[in-house]
Amino acid sequence: MRVIAVEEHMSTEAFLRVAHGLDVVPGDETEMDLMRTVENPRGLRARLVDLDSRLREMDALGQDMAVLSLNPPGVQPYPAADAVPLAREFNDALATIVRRHPGRFGGLATVAPQDPVAAAAEIERVMGPLGLNGIMIYSHTGGRYLDEPEFAPLLEAAEANRAPIYLHPRAPSMLAAYRDYGLPGAIWGYQAEAGLHAMRLILSGTLDRHPGLTVVLGHLGEGIPYWLRRIDNRYAFATRTTGAATPMPRLSLTPSEYFRRNFAITTSGIDDPDVLGLALRAVGEDRIMFAIDYPYEDPAAAVAFLRDAPLTDDQRTAIGHRTAERVFGIA
Repeated sequence: MRVIAVEEHMSTEAFLRVAHGLDVVPGDETEMDLMRTVENPRGLRARLVDLDSRLREMDALGQDMAVLSLNPPGVQPYPAADAVPLAREFNDALATIVRRHPGRFGGLATVAPQDPVAAAAEIERVMGPLGLNGIMIYSHTGGRYLDEPEFAPLLEAAEANRAPIYLHPRAPSMLAAYRDYGLPGAIWGYQAEAGLHAMRLILSGTLDRHPGLTVVLGHLGEGIPYWLRRIDNRYAFATRTTGAATPMPRLSLTPSEYFRRNFAITTSGIDDPDVLGLALRAVGEDRIMFAIDYPYEDPAAAVAFLRDAPLTDDQRTAIGHRTAERVFGIA
């Protein structure tokens, strides 16, 4: 069985040298202090930048391909004047890596939503001349979300260029209640933030305006598959009961219909057969892709889970590679 993993982070020494010297926009200092601390130790830094070693590890595991993406939170914590050229430079480097290793690496570009027009132009470039497979957006940008009108050029470009948007978590924009007990990170804050962003896209009517948009969520859907029945139920109640909710647009579909039409999800970091079974019943195997969440999860454990989970042959094939090939345009 071919194995493609699709949330596999990396960086380059050139990117880290520049990024670690940049000022951070107000409000993102805590997150960036943490991420720079994570990226500096020799062991984890090597796992991010040493792709020859990663290929050897992939070979040992029987993993055929990794779709690479910049380590979170990308360029979004930096002023636009710094972020736009830094994104271009990283995408050029990523495209070179992908061309150097055909069939082993794909790539999700990074863009700077701080400048939506520049981000739209970069989407055209990465999906055209650079030949990458989509883009990764690290949730909010300065506390702003993709459903807001200013980001329309970015979404229009993603839809027009058939660029899937991998909506990756970061520390929540409303950080105060998460500051204690390690809550801002992957233990809770990440999935709360990414799930909120996805729900804003659904309930805002954004997916009526952009019906061809594809959004990818990691961690088996950031909790949303678990809630789909209740989300539909409460949306129906709110639309027929005056004053039952803050104002919301009238949608063409139910929330769960948008989720099944416009979203795909990945297994990153959730090697749990019960949760995978729920996701299969919620969205089906043709909306689920394998991911490791490298270097933050154990690749051997993730690949073993894919091989050993109680799946039919067709489900395992879809999750292992077929869905990724369709969503990300992988030959």
